[in-house]
Amino acid sequence: MDSATLGELLSEYDELERALADPDVHADQNQARKLGRRYAELTPVVRTLRELETAREDLTAARELTAEDDTFAAEADALARRIPELEAKLTELLVPRDPYDASDLLMEIKSGEGGEESALFAGDLLRMYLRYAERHGWRAEVLDGTESELGGYKEATVAIKARSEGPDGVWSRLKFEGGVHRVQRVPRTESQGRIHTSAAGVLVYPDVSNADDAGMEIDDKDLRVDVYRSSGKGGQSVNTTDSAVRITHLPTGIVVSCQNERSQLQNKARAMEVLRARLAAAAEEEAARQAADNRRSQVRTVDRSERVRTYNFPENRISDHRVNYKAYNLDQVIDGDLDGVLDALAEADLAERLAAHSGG
Repeated sequence: MDSATLGELLSEYDELERALADPDVHADQNQARKLGRRYAELTPVVRTLRELETAREDLTAARELTAEDDTFAAEADALARRIPELEAKLTELLVPRDPYDASDLLMEIKSGEGGEESALFAGDLLRMYLRYAERHGWRAEVLDGTESELGGYKEATVAIKARSEGPDGVWSRLKFEGGVHRVQRVPRTESQGRIHTSAAGVLVYPDVSNADDAGMEIDDKDLRVDVYRSSGKGGQSVNTTDSAVRITHLPTGIVVSCQNERSQLQNKARAMEVLRARLAAAAEEEAARQAADNRRSQVRTVDRSERVRTYNFPENRISDHRVNYKAYNLDQVIDGDLDGVLDALAEADLAERLAAHSGG
């Protein structure tokens, strides 16, 4: 990026700083939130740029002093090594990011092939993500779920939200989790001790409820809203009132439901959040398809042959097939320690974006 463009970024940052210090700006919370997100996004860029400029100035001074006094040579050498590191960091920060990286996330987990064992595995995945959210201080809430007879989940919808806004939100960490997850283990339902393979599907969507496109128009005539009683394990009714809500978006056939809030009104509001996220994701996918974008898409069917990750319990091994990641700490991963595999996915994504940015 040339110096003129960097200068524009610095000017934008200074303008944002002045705007956010103006009490009148905060009268409009949506506008203040939008400015705050952009300020948080630019802060590491500006901080690194200023550190780089200072290092370059200090190196020039250290070299001039070294010509008169050799004791400054070590400082000059250290600065000379530091500058390429800062330049590389600045390049990474300037690579175009996913526009939803600061967003929260909605996740759907569905059992697939494998019957009751698949439902148990879907429940294990749900608990894994809930524990990961807890480790990071995020708020996680199961909006809807259908439990199986043995305590697994046939399907579940969960919202995961950060407690504070920043450039790296929940989406930036969990956006690669979409796809088919395969498990290899001896099921609880297996009496002969044989290892079985089954699968569960994970779908992820950025939560657009606070995003700029959150106000997308959804015509009431395009919706069919059904209410019913909340159900528990095996479909058993656990509520005496019709508080659960199922919304069908007629033009697309998308169906969402929510039953875990206390009132029908709250369940409808949460279901509409999920519907907006799914419609936004569908619109983005269609736009990418029409533009012949090469973007990696999520697997929409729970077919264990199209897996993104395998959880092998007998060998305590986790493998992510997209980045050839393999580790033997499955017991820790399933307990919510996902950072190793997520870091590998993030590093591969950054490498791809750097290559695209440089024309490689």
